Amino acid sequence: MLASCATSKSKITKVATNKLETSLFKNHFVGLKVYDPVRKKTIFEKNSTKYFTPASNAKIFTLYTTLKLLPEYSPLLKYAVEDNTTYIQGTGNPTILHPYFKDDTAIDFLNKQKNIALYLNNFTSDKFGGGWAWEDFDTYFSPERGGLPLYGNVLSAYKKGEIKIYPNYFKDSISRKPHTFKRELVKNIFYISPNLKDTIEVPYKTSSKLTKELLEAETSNKITLTKSFPSVKKTTLYGIATDSIAKRMMYTSDNFLAEQLLIMASSTLSDTLNTNKAIKYILKTDLGDLAQQPRWVDGSGLSRYNLFTPASFVHVLDKMYTEVPRGRLLSIFPVGGVSGTLKNWYKGNPTPYIYAKSGSLGNNYSLSGYLITKSGKTLIFSFMNNHFKQKTSDVKKEMEAVLELIRDNY
Repeated sequence: MLASCATSKSKITKVATNKLETSLFKNHFVGLKVYDPVRKKTIFEKNSTKYFTPASNAKIFTLYTTLKLLPEYSPLLKYAVEDNTTYIQGTGNPTILHPYFKDDTAIDFLNKQKNIALYLNNFTSDKFGGGWAWEDFDTYFSPERGGLPLYGNVLSAYKKGEIKIYPNYFKDSISRKPHTFKRELVKNIFYISPNLKDTIEVPYKTSSKLTKELLEAETSNKITLTKSFPSVKKTTLYGIATDSIAKRMMYTSDNFLAEQLLIMASSTLSDTLNTNKAIKYILKTDLGDLAQQPRWVDGSGLSRYNLFTPASFVHVLDKMYTEVPRGRLLSIFPVGGVSGTLKNWYKGNPTPYIYAKSGSLGNNYSLSGYLITKSGKTLIFSFMNNHFKQKTSDVKKEMEAVLELIRDNY
């Protein structure tokens, strides 16, 4: 068996090296590591300890943080009752009134309260991550971050006879005039084409006042903003399963959910909601053994400030493979040829062989996850490409060829 594994490794080294020296890969930066978690052996590596811009592969680190810090059911709110007033503060949970999750647990709870005081000063991160592109402020993939997001922090518009707006609160803030952007930069004036065909989502500009008014509109309760929270024991209200949020994040590469999962993870460390707090904690504790500590600045990978190595992704994926039941773990990842962002790529022959997270920014594409070989072995890999000028689809095709060679020869 050992001789067979050695022969397989030698063959993979030869064919992968030849493939990565072709003209398509030669003019950009490529990193690849393939690892056997059972034998604890590296099968192949090239530039695996070099730093790359990960794009949405950063969500793998967010997923690991989620699995380590968050409970089975996601914390929705923290609240306390004093002098006949219910004080509430957010936990960063992204599902409240979200158009996909449609979770009314928090609203049902608030409807039962008489006097509500809303405390929003526990969120201390910036609304946008460092290194995010400013011109993305009106794009569906770049909503503002927050401690108590509502509706996914976006306005949804769709046509059903006439154009419908969700939430209805913004119905008088819509303009039909042509405009370069879908929203004004500093205020909630939205530009929706009267010829709208598909559902669109436009981030709205958040504020404490707006959060209060949106909740009042949903609950028909009078809510006051408070600058302090009473020093009494808080109770946590829980919502949907955490895995449901994590799966949606991974399948659709949802940046907003990724950012909010990190914020929600920080709520388990203290009442202060802060992305960097969660990042620093997990890097110091569970990921303190990383050989190459990343530059990790956001949960989604939108930032080009992020820097990770292929070896670091393999390290984290190996930890999850060891610590999380296999069925649960693989169900969270998109499946090649089957689901999520990989539905049209890395198809099995005939069964799926790739369970992984893709990451794409202009001129960058990466894929990291689990590969099932034809012999039934599970390998862990991270394949990172930065600064190419070719079409992303061309890079994907060549990556697919390399991964198929590994699948067929180990």
